[in-house]
Amino acid sequence: MNDTASNKCSLADKKCLPCTGAVEPLKADALKQLLGQLESGWELIQEHHIEKQYKFKDFKEALDFVNKIGVLAEEQGHHPDVFLAWGKVKLQLWTHKIKGLHESDFVFAAKADRLYKPVSD
Repeated sequence: MNDTASNKCSLADKKCLPCTGAVEPLKADALKQLLGQLESGWELIQEHHIEKQYKFKDFKEALDFVNKIGVLAEEQGHHPDVFLAWGKVKLQLWTHKIKGLHESDFVFAAKADRLYKPVSD
């Protein structure tokens, strides 16, 4: 968490915009600035995609989160790659039409973080 909570909220309050493919993927400073607005745990992978692993106490809680992500994806018209295993879910985000990252990927990431309820030990 590199920025203030208000910046995180503003990103999560935006709507994912459909990509026509007529824009270039974000690079370097733009990626770092947007990544800094997300909750901790998101990783930038080769300026191509972002990913985060979420932890849960069991399979059912992980599956419930996946279902919430599915509803969010349909509402936003933006669909992450989702990996489900016992007690964990990994999300990978990028905009396929531009083969890289767009602001909408970060908007979706912030919205996913809002849906997550951390595991209490």
